[in-house]
Amino acid sequence: MLNTHTTENAEFWSETYGGRPIAVFNHHGRWLVYLDHVLQKAIFATSEDAIAWLTQRIDQGVPARLH
Repeated sequence: MLNTHTTENAEFWSETYGGRPIAVFNHHGRWLVYLDHVLQKAIFATSEDAIAWLTQRIDQGVPARLH
């Protein structure tokens, strides 16, 4: 199970989901996402939204994209 509890007060959070590394980073109030150590072209208002997007991508088998 994915441990998202630490995202509430953290500026950076990382975990492994489905065998793939994921991370979220708060950059000036905007949450950036990393999939397989690659910054994705997506920005979120909350860490929860960012993590939901990442886990959906992995569940759908979408590869990381380098932008």
